[in-house]
Amino acid sequence: MELLTQFALAAGLAWASGIRVYLVAFVLGMAHRQGLVVLPGDLSLLSHDIVLWASGVMLVGEFVADKVAWFDSLWDAAHTFIRLPGGMLLAFWALGDQGPAAQMAAALIGGTIVSGTHLMKAGSRVAINHSPEPFSNIGASLGEDVAVIGGLWLLYEHPLVFMALLAVFMALVIWLAPKLWRLVRGVWRFAAGRLSGHQAEPG
Repeated sequence: MELLTQFALAAGLAWASGIRVYLVAFVLGMAHRQGLVVLPGDLSLLSHDIVLWASGVMLVGEFVADKVAWFDSLWDAAHTFIRLPGGMLLAFWALGDQGPAAQMAAALIGGTIVSGTHLMKAGSRVAINHSPEPFSNIGASLGEDVAVIGGLWLLYEHPLVFMALLAVFMALVIWLAPKLWRLVRGVWRFAAGRLSGHQAEPG
């Protein structure tokens, strides 16, 4: 049962990291330091002073950047190289008490989950950015903040419910992924065309 619980934790951390990896690191680190949760394996490193300061500073920066239209999409693009390995690493650490084989399995599964979450976040924000008003960006960003914190709470309090919702979410990702990918690719091709002086319509 402990192994299943830790796999659920690994999956949950990967999911949340695809949206707010700095928020995940900071909240879990502070919760562990305050004795609210006990983090398994090397996840306890999140409560170290250096890690808390780093994740806290980046959390503040992301909180602001993620609410600015189009800059949020640039932020998402850059964080493809941070959220994905970050989610895999957290999933790997979550199985630190179960040996290297379980850790590798958690990292592989976590990589799939965090990739799907990141694609959903980045693609939906590109779609929202087509709206001329800024309030939808702010609302979506605040909604993501609440979703991550609520998801972490649900993960610890009702892990089976969380895993059921995660399964539904991943099914939705599989259905929407091609559409979101075409949208993101079309927008970036349109932006590249504008920068190079060619006129093109976003796909």
